[in-house]
Amino acid sequence: MKLLSVNTSQAQTIIDGNKSGLTGIFKKPRTEPVRVGTLGLEQDVQVDTENHGGKDQAVYLYSQDDYAYFSEQLGSVLEPGTFGENLTLSNWPEPLYIGDRFEIGNVILEVTAPRIPCSTLSARMNDIGFVKTFSKANRPGVYARVIQEGTLQAGDPVKYSRSKFEVTVVEEFRFFYQKHKSIEELERFLAAPIAERSRKDYEKMLENLEESGQGSL
Repeated sequence: MKLLSVNTSQAQTIIDGNKSGLTGIFKKPRTEPVRVGTLGLEQDVQVDTENHGGKDQAVYLYSQDDYAYFSEQLGSVLEPGTFGENLTLSNWPEPLYIGDRFEIGNVILEVTAPRIPCSTLSARMNDIGFVKTFSKANRPGVYARVIQEGTLQAGDPVKYSRSKFEVTVVEEFRFFYQKHKSIEELERFLAAPIAERSRKDYEKMLENLEESGQGSL
């Protein structure tokens, strides 16, 4: 595995439906070494901090294998950073699991969550239906927390280590769209080192199920 591109952005205006606002999705490759802290990459902006960023979603990674898939589907070459990822990797093992780790330069990242697409991605792709296209492909990329801060650069080799947990990234991605959620599923996800936003949602769902005495929502 190799780090192909390191991507950051500044706030930029985007037209989302009939509304305009600021976004950090328009990321561009950097060639110099980039510092990575607990909240993400230096000189990178995260505008929608209610849904993005934070310690458990500090860095977003995407794979060149997945880019190749979408380039073929869309009939055009997509450059690194198109999907708003911070780090574009050459490839990674399939499936990825929550808790898996990547060591890049002297930075260590731990997988915490799949990316759930929103209308900003559709606006970025100039395709109102792209959220559905992205979701159906089951290629969400991954958010990660920073276990060890440091510096990385495009071209760095990537070391991968498998976690002990048995929740795959795609499994959690599909779970988001799943209509009915059971106590057993929620407990299994909560046993893994998932992102804090997801953890709060799942804990609330579990509480509601236990209080209602139902086996699933």
